[in-house]
Amino acid sequence: MAAILGLRGTGEFGTDFRPKNYRELYSLLEPNGTSPLGALLAMSSSEGTDDPEFKNFRDELPNRKLKVNGAVASTSTTSITVDAGNDNLFAVLGTIIVNATTGEVMRCTANSGATTLTVERNIGGTTHQIADNAELFISGTAYEEGASAPTGVSFDASVASNFTQIFRTAFTVTETLKATNLRTGDKEDEMATKALKMHMMDIERAMFFGKKHETNGSTSQPRRYTGGLTTTMTNVLDRSTASNVMTEDQFDRALIEDIFAFGSKQKVMFCGAKVAGHLQKFGKDRWSPTVVEGSYGVGMTQYSSFAGDLMVHLHPQFRMVPGMDNAAVILDMPYVKYRYMEGRDTSLLRDRQNASDDSVLHEYLTECGLELLQDKVHTYIKNWTAVA
Repeated sequence: MAAILGLRGTGEFGTDFRPKNYRELYSLLEPNGTSPLGALLAMSSSEGTDDPEFKNFRDELPNRKLKVNGAVASTSTTSITVDAGNDNLFAVLGTIIVNATTGEVMRCTANSGATTLTVERNIGGTTHQIADNAELFISGTAYEEGASAPTGVSFDASVASNFTQIFRTAFTVTETLKATNLRTGDKEDEMATKALKMHMMDIERAMFFGKKHETNGSTSQPRRYTGGLTTTMTNVLDRSTASNVMTEDQFDRALIEDIFAFGSKQKVMFCGAKVAGHLQKFGKDRWSPTVVEGSYGVGMTQYSSFAGDLMVHLHPQFRMVPGMDNAAVILDMPYVKYRYMEGRDTSLLRDRQNASDDSVLHEYLTECGLELLQDKVHTYIKNWTAVA
């Protein structure tokens, strides 16, 4: 024991005498709503599968457009060469063909070949030459009274597929730590909370950035990867080809020509912070900054246009992924599904440790994948760094 003379102050006492003050428990900094796509799909569009590879049929009406291959200088030539393509098969006897540039109307006098049209020229009008690469389109049929039935033409759906992926997030603590009193609370409960959040973030990222693939497919332990949106979508607007710029007028045109060309008149846009900033600079009268009825229960802001309405949500994880600040993923939600393996949707599996371990091991496990019922109804915008 040491004797001390005079004034005493707090600075003279170490941690054995002065434990200091700590706020009990802890605060966790996390992005707002880390998995909004998963939340939307869970509430509106999830479905089990009894096989790790799930497939769907996609079909669409043909454009029935043809492109001339070689100029036709004579106004009386009845044989026209066109680029090869499936649309040529629809040009059967009796089909009306229109030159989109000159307005010339022609009628097929025989079923088309692979690259050849046989036609009657200049129906009901003046004579026209046909330029190379001129675009033609089918505009109905015309038959005389008493004619025989035309040749039938049909088209089949294509098949799209994806895999389920096994996601696993484990956490483990010793029995001693379980019994220890911590200022931050029960460590096992804390780790369970964090593990679940990380698990759902992993699934969310795979839904956006995963690449469809399978390894060891013919063995007893195949590994599968689900294809994500940015690696699967074909309707991509890459602004790197336009100096990374898209003005308000260009965005309006994209809404009409690309984003709302197919599908619903209301779509969900998940965007990065810079894209959100670009949209904020556009017409303020287009914004409705409230949770809109029909927005799937997730807070969104409606951006209205002549073509359709975008339900905009600033995706928190796009802040964390390089390049996604300048990107947006636009989804037509009726054509997106969350597919989980039957009996293997997200669950907490407890006590996975070995019998002799002086610890506990738990894990979250999900086997799931993403399904796009159609492709052209969705749009991926990337490399949009400026509006002017």
